[in-house]
Amino acid sequence: MRSWTLPILAVLAASLGGALPAAPVRAQAPSAVPVLPSITAVRVGGDGQKTRFIMDLSQKLDFAAFALADPYRVVLDMPQVAFHLPDKAGEQGRGLIKAFRYGLIMQGGSRVVLDTSGPVKIEKAFVLEATSDLPARLVVDLATTDRASFLRAQTLDNGPERRTSAKLPDLPAKADGDMRPLIVLDPGHGGIDQGARAQSGELEKDIVLQFATTLRARLEQSGKYRVAMTRTDDTFIPLSERVRFGRSHGAALFVSIHADSLPKNEGQAEGATVYTLSENASDAEAARLAEAENKADVIAGVDLTAEPDDVANILVDLAQRETKSYSAQFARSVVGQLKSTARLHKHPLKSAGFKVLTAPDVPSVLIELGYMSTKDDLKLLTNGDWRAKTAASVAQAVDQFFAPRLARGSARAN
Repeated sequence: MRSWTLPILAVLAASLGGALPAAPVRAQAPSAVPVLPSITAVRVGGDGQKTRFIMDLSQKLDFAAFALADPYRVVLDMPQVAFHLPDKAGEQGRGLIKAFRYGLIMQGGSRVVLDTSGPVKIEKAFVLEATSDLPARLVVDLATTDRASFLRAQTLDNGPERRTSAKLPDLPAKADGDMRPLIVLDPGHGGIDQGARAQSGELEKDIVLQFATTLRARLEQSGKYRVAMTRTDDTFIPLSERVRFGRSHGAALFVSIHADSLPKNEGQAEGATVYTLSENASDAEAARLAEAENKADVIAGVDLTAEPDDVANILVDLAQRETKSYSAQFARSVVGQLKSTARLHKHPLKSAGFKVLTAPDVPSVLIELGYMSTKDDLKLLTNGDWRAKTAASVAQAVDQFFAPRLARGSARAN
């Protein structure tokens, strides 16, 4: 309508024998409002066994996809977007998707929730680049599953499956001839993946970052090691990227740090636990925490999925045998040192299939510092003195683990 206003006023002014006053010319300030990515269309196809959900995007973006129960739903978290969809979009679904909802969940973040007709598994979730005749697309493939399998997969998951291009921290500079071993500390979760949450509001991602930062300072203080962290702030890093970070930089030890939580209906547990990698979890509780691994890209970038299972298993076993032995040795040292400063779980040494422990050439452990769902553990986890003492114990375990290697290196140097 604005383009018609001045001509009409001009005609009226001329008919009245007058003229329009000259409009003042004002410089137009450039808009400071950023242009948000937008979702322009949604399509759902499939049936009660397999269903595909597609969103058309104005540009490629990162996202996270994970499933939740009671009620069953699949959540897609992404940077803030503009939803240009019909008013009633999402009210009716198809196949496994009953309906879907969407909107802004926080400044800078948007969410799409797919309400499903029952338990589902996310078979694939990816973003396609735009082509000459098609926009960028976010695609999620769902398949039906049973409740037991759903709950097992959900609890085995170390965190939602993420598609992201988050940048890992830079490695500390290595001086020429610096032969000190590199230790990679891996604070779990981060960003939109909060990890466990205490009833009083504390978040696992914050607690483990504080502990890792304290441990890094303690290790660096000794001057014996170079230390790197997979994240140094509230950033999400995919599990595979954490593993790749340690391997690509030749880490001599990888320590992942978490803080567990039990659902209310599973009772109460307390104390720290140290995990090493195993294809078969040491007990049901370990299975609840770990996630099943495929064997793709495990050995130096070689994709073993094309190999027969027995061949792939042999190759992986050979590559990991010595590493597992070193990992178990370090895990025993950690438990031994923690006895004097931390509460230990009744079974403090366990094994499970955590993805962050799968590097075949880097000794790796995962330390669950305690249970955020247990008040006494939470009180310790949030206590600075406890954090310093426990970090010192873990550092002593590191010293104990590397002492023979550092001694051999010193002997060779002399």
